[in-house]
Amino acid sequence: MEKSQITLVVFLLFGFLVSANAVYNINVVNYGAKTDGKTDSTKAFLSAWNLACSKKQSVKIYVPKGSYKVLGNTLNWIFFYKVTGLSISGGTLDAQGASFWACRQAGKSCPPGARSLSINFGTRITIKGLTSINSQVAHITINNCNNLLMQGLKIVAPDDSPNTDGIHVQLSTGVTITGTTIKTGDDCVSIGPGTRNLWIEASNCGPGHGISIGSLGKDKVERGVQNVTVKNVVFTGSDNGLRIKSWARPSNGFVTGVLYQDIIMRNVRNPILIDQHYCPRNENCPGQESGIKISQVTYRNIQGSSSSQVAIKFDCSRTNPCKGIRLHTVKLTYQNTAAKATCLNANGATTGLILPESCL
Repeated sequence: MEKSQITLVVFLLFGFLVSANAVYNINVVNYGAKTDGKTDSTKAFLSAWNLACSKKQSVKIYVPKGSYKVLGNTLNWIFFYKVTGLSISGGTLDAQGASFWACRQAGKSCPPGARSLSINFGTRITIKGLTSINSQVAHITINNCNNLLMQGLKIVAPDDSPNTDGIHVQLSTGVTITGTTIKTGDDCVSIGPGTRNLWIEASNCGPGHGISIGSLGKDKVERGVQNVTVKNVVFTGSDNGLRIKSWARPSNGFVTGVLYQDIIMRNVRNPILIDQHYCPRNENCPGQESGIKISQVTYRNIQGSSSSQVAIKFDCSRTNPCKGIRLHTVKLTYQNTAAKATCLNANGATTGLILPESCL
């Protein structure tokens, strides 16, 4: 394939807030960026960013309305590293991923694919009103960040686009996702090791693979996931709803302190799922049990419809059974009839009306 490209469309504003002093304004057009969507504007954007980083006062990088082509051959197109006080407002990232997906699906020799937006080791980051279209692989990745807000995002890719996670979070603390709509080919939100104090609220998922904690336990030594809240989320036509997934092999990792509340499922294949026997292609894990310890997971006011008969499935590790699973008022149906629940190595309690009938 030729060198990959990403196109920034419409209005985008980078606010680089390094102090409380007066704001210094930078317009990318003044540094050679072209709004025609045809001319490579990579150098102009880099020049504007380098100037912003050289200033001691707060800086705004303004991207006027138009289409901007940014070429690259890397794992991350727009990549922020060790930035404090960054704000991104508005704009559309169009990674034009269709040709890359076709290359992979044809079994050809392809580049590894690029994440559209990545932030590593960032602190006090705000992303508002951003749209991401057709990422080659993941749309947005958050790694080793603290205090990050994503609000009002729109993330879109076809439901058959491979590995196009909407938002991936790992090794990060204090991440909030709110008012966001994700329609993609993989997880709407994937939650990796070392995620703490994650809050997801008032958002929509589907199509896609749901909101997934994991896959966890791929490595024997791995940081745990704790204090995750998912509230007021609607899942529509997704493969999964609320999923926790771990490899069936030894690990010292864990999941604890998870709350799912006020969730609506609309024709979701696996509305509630814990899968601790994940072993793709039966490689390096057949016959083993997951070392991930799952505890204190609460499902409160979960309602809607399942597209499969088994609406609740807790498939936990034999050597590390799930503990403290709590169901509070759950009503899930299958084709307007009773659905089913299945449990393996899962311990917990229920209160209120539970449909399907609990297997805990």
